[in-house]
Amino acid sequence: MNEIKSFLKKLKAYDLVVIAFYIFLTILHLIFYDKIFNSGGWIMINAGIISIAFLLAFFEDRYKNRVWRILHYWYIAPLILLTFKELYFMIKPIRGMDYDFLFINIDRFLFGGDPTKFFYQIANPFLTEILQMVYGSFYLLPIILCLSLLRKKRYVATDFALFSVVYGFFLSYLGYFLLPGIGPRFTLHDFNLVNQALPGLYLTNFLREVVNAGESIPAGTVNPADLVQRDVFPSGHTMITLIVMYLSIKLKSRSRYFFIPIGSLLIFSTVYLWYHYVIDLIAGVFFMTFAMWSGKYIFNWWRRKTHKEEFEYLKH
Repeated sequence: MNEIKSFLKKLKAYDLVVIAFYIFLTILHLIFYDKIFNSGGWIMINAGIISIAFLLAFFEDRYKNRVWRILHYWYIAPLILLTFKELYFMIKPIRGMDYDFLFINIDRFLFGGDPTKFFYQIANPFLTEILQMVYGSFYLLPIILCLSLLRKKRYVATDFALFSVVYGFFLSYLGYFLLPGIGPRFTLHDFNLVNQALPGLYLTNFLREVVNAGESIPAGTVNPADLVQRDVFPSGHTMITLIVMYLSIKLKSRSRYFFIPIGSLLIFSTVYLWYHYVIDLIAGVFFMTFAMWSGKYIFNWWRRKTHKEEFEYLKH
């Protein structure tokens, strides 16, 4: 038993979240085994990811060199994308329906109409180009934050930032299970005419295709609304961007001067570009608030369990 406890203490807080979430996904695969395509394969992949989390934590603790530290940090980046893709095969078969009608009605109740149509009145190709580029930078923002902290050798701050981002992503993924939706570019607008109706300049169409391919609807997909990822509520773009902005301020990183303007534009772009309803953004704010409030307790609890230390800047 002491050996097991000693081994578990090698895990970092973000490893703990990864392991817990992948156990959760595995349980769902077992419950809905006959509904989810290739559940057996995904269960094996999940077991492999859990094993990798344990092994990287063990090797970093044992060898204490830069290579294992880097691997231990950066296995998270591809993992987030892999998890997102796993949800693609799970949410629609498990939930069976979309809730866009609910999001549309809430937006209309709050704003007296559809915000995406309101912003369409101010659309122009230059603004669209800028916002599509900013929207496409989403996955880079947490990486830039962690790199800025690592450059200063602020390892505990990096651990907390990485934990917060992973925890935030996985909470947003739970929201996708709770209320699946596909977004206004399918329900309020004609998805097949987006490039013509909301044109950019040079890169917009290409960047849109990259986003679409990431959501399993590459160019030429028949019935894209049926096949697209269910990922609008809450807005993960809003939630994670707010987490990055908050951490850059909380951890006193100079990167905050970059994240505040870029993050604000990115959040605005989610509605302007027809990816999200405003209620998705509001939900993203609430999810972010819960993630940062609960996350500091989980992180500090695990730090006390493993290092018997607590850090004042995480307590408030």
